[in-house]
Amino acid sequence: MKEDFLHYVWKYQKFDTRNLKTVTGESVIVHSPGMHNSNSGPDFFNGQLEIDGQMWAGNIEIHLKASHWYNHKHQEDSAYNNVILHVVWKYDTPVKRTNTSEIPTIELKHWIPATTRSAYKKLFDRANRWIPCEPDFYRVDVFTYKNWLDTLFIERMEHRTDQFAARLEQLNNDWEALLFHLLSEYFGTKVNSDSFGSIATSVNYSLIRKCAGQPGHLEALLLGQAGLLNQQGGDSYYEKLREEYVFLKNKFKLRNEHVIPPKFFRLRPMNFPTIRLSQLSMLYSKNQQLFSNLIEASSKGEYYALLKFEASEYWKDHYNFGTQSVSRSKLMSNAFIDLLLINVVLPLKFFYMRTHGQFNDNEFMDLAQSLGAEENGIIRKFAELRPKATNVLESQALLQLKSEYCEKKQCLRCAIGNWFLKR
Repeated sequence: MKEDFLHYVWKYQKFDTRNLKTVTGESVIVHSPGMHNSNSGPDFFNGQLEIDGQMWAGNIEIHLKASHWYNHKHQEDSAYNNVILHVVWKYDTPVKRTNTSEIPTIELKHWIPATTRSAYKKLFDRANRWIPCEPDFYRVDVFTYKNWLDTLFIERMEHRTDQFAARLEQLNNDWEALLFHLLSEYFGTKVNSDSFGSIATSVNYSLIRKCAGQPGHLEALLLGQAGLLNQQGGDSYYEKLREEYVFLKNKFKLRNEHVIPPKFFRLRPMNFPTIRLSQLSMLYSKNQQLFSNLIEASSKGEYYALLKFEASEYWKDHYNFGTQSVSRSKLMSNAFIDLLLINVVLPLKFFYMRTHGQFNDNEFMDLAQSLGAEENGIIRKFAELRPKATNVLESQALLQLKSEYCEKKQCLRCAIGNWFLKR
């Protein structure tokens, strides 16, 4: 038995409320269970109860055992003086407020139907399941499922914006700088995310703005800060970039000793740091109003037009300096652009519009539904349980479901878990 279950039972009144009595025999009528509190303090605020014919308004505290009141030292905390009812699974001692007055207590185990307890046990007693409700996941009705996915998608966007908010403050509320830092990390892909992030951090964004109008300068700046222009001697393009970087380094007193060296090992050539840094430099060189353009864009086609760039001409027949390869365009793939849209552009747009009071739920949800779902192991596993996610809204929602609810066994906070408990 978990305390969360008692919270669920009390919040939704999933027990026999007829002839409800305290452990001392006082009748109890629940007019309102109160507002669930997930922070410090009593578990439910502003409940309304009738105890032995007397109306009470105040807070409700819930424990597995009555004695936990003392384990948590609530008797010493004035925040609990307004508790009007103690709801427990097992009553093992009377409880008192700081003024020594006794609090009415309900021992809830006598009032919870066997069917509710059985459904709870069935949901949680499933060892070695990928998710607790795995065998029955397909049974959830479409209306409940789709509505919950909508909620989970927004929740995931909010979680990302919480992370962005702290970084925006560190960047002196410069939204363009925040976009550059986020894009840099995702251009590095999983292997070089930290490295590319450290490159972005090593340069003040004002210098990126200065260099953006000169593609060669920006490419030299990024490759140089990455430590990829350290050697003397190379082909003419390498020497040109190196010369430009040395000029920038001396003029702006650049340092890169804290930059994490990028890795090439076990990477597909299209993800080599040289290619990705060149693509990033071309993206900013040819789109100097990138942030505002991304915020204003409203369709998949517009986003692709803004983000689809290729590395500079040299890289058509190179993956690294000095080693020629078969000529091939180094154009950013649709799959890579989708990665940027899902992980950077959508959550950043959500954050910006919410911050500036411009958010439109329907437009944003429509945009998310116009983008294809990402492919990964979690999404493929969910596809074994019910029809596959078809768009970003659904796939991001499923990732949120798995990480924040299924992995943490938060079934009582989950609409799907609640659906099963009501069966």
